Amino acid sequence: MLVLRFLLMLGGIAVAVSFAVFVITRDRRYLRFTWQLFKFCAMLLLVVGAVFAMGRIILF
Repeated sequence: MLVLRFLLMLGGIAVAVSFAVFVITRDRRYLRFTWQLFKFCAMLLLVVGAVFAMGRIILF
C-alpha cells in the first residue's frame, strides 16, 4: 500500500506541475501532456491495485 501512496503522490505532483505550466504558458501541448499523464497514472494505479488485490485474494 505504501507503493500506491507513493505513486499517487508523485502522479498528483506531476499532473499539478504540468497543468500549472499550461496555465502560465497557455500552450495546448502542456494540457494534452497533462491529460496523457493523468490517464497513465490512473491506469498504473489500477494495475498495481489489482495486483495487490489478487495477491491478497490468492494468499487468503
